[in-house]
Amino acid sequence: TGGVGDVVSLMLGPIVAACGGYVPMISGRGLGHTGGTLDKMDSIPGYQTVPSLDEFRRVVKSTGVAIIGQTGDLAPADKRFYATRDITATVESVPLITASILSKKLAAGLEGLVLDVKVGNGAVMQDIEKATELANSLVTVANGAGLPTSAILTDMNEVLAKSAGNAIEVIEAIRYLTGDYRAPRLHEVTIALCAEMLVLGGLAETEKVAREKVLGALESGAAAEVFAKMIKELGGPSDLLTNYSTHLPLAPVAKPVFALQSGIVTHIDTRAVGMAVVALGGGRQRSSDKLDFGVGLDAIVGLGDSVDSQSPLAMVYARDEAAWETAADRLQR
Repeated sequence: TGGVGDVVSLMLGPIVAACGGYVPMISGRGLGHTGGTLDKMDSIPGYQTVPSLDEFRRVVKSTGVAIIGQTGDLAPADKRFYATRDITATVESVPLITASILSKKLAAGLEGLVLDVKVGNGAVMQDIEKATELANSLVTVANGAGLPTSAILTDMNEVLAKSAGNAIEVIEAIRYLTGDYRAPRLHEVTIALCAEMLVLGGLAETEKVAREKVLGALESGAAAEVFAKMIKELGGPSDLLTNYSTHLPLAPVAKPVFALQSGIVTHIDTRAVGMAVVALGGGRQRSSDKLDFGVGLDAIVGLGDSVDSQSPLAMVYARDEAAWETAADRLQR
């Protein structure tokens, strides 16, 4: 249900596909301070986020996963509602969120659905009561429509991954899949969701067996191969995994931001971190805004981390010095 640095979908789909599942994933764009899976996929040159229905079916069948956006045939009304919600302050409406998420999932003809409902100051739902209300609404409506569904509540009181942006999160997903780097919290959430999907989909009898399968798909490189195949099948570069720095160029002004004093991080206004990415050009302030895929944050600190003149709060990638200074000021605050 949206978050900051929430790149889980990019790994989850290929992992489950590598374990024998089929994952037709219809995703949305960023809303408010939260990033959108579709915007991340759009940062990959040539990748078709709105293929024909036949092409969508073909890629899911041949690869096991396809991550696309709403099309003229699948949940067309949601595309209109979605853009309107962003600019009418109705992003947080439980009935509208329920309708938006499930219209896409039901249209895709799923046989099982696991929902990741974020809770915390960087989530759409900031307290546990509201997040539980949303999870119950989604699970009740989906199961009532004949789709076996469960939900997991996950913490968004800090950035989930170590990066936040578009191209920069795709890079983190690639590094995760190839085993180059896996942020602990991101890893924990991804494994939990994948395992739940495998159990719900009848691909594993128990959570323990499911986790073993998931870790096996990562360690063997099978999940990374599935991701690479999906990118290629939907028009993206065939060498994205090995040559991502060429295909996903980051903004030229890249400098760390340091805290104004030394200490331990005890609280992060995660929503404000998300808005810092929006201010850089990585998110929309109106539905017509064009995104800058190359801007964003990396190496973002987490709760409990130490900061001082040598340990930065984050690395900022900006288009120019003025944008970098604005983002740096927001992060320090």
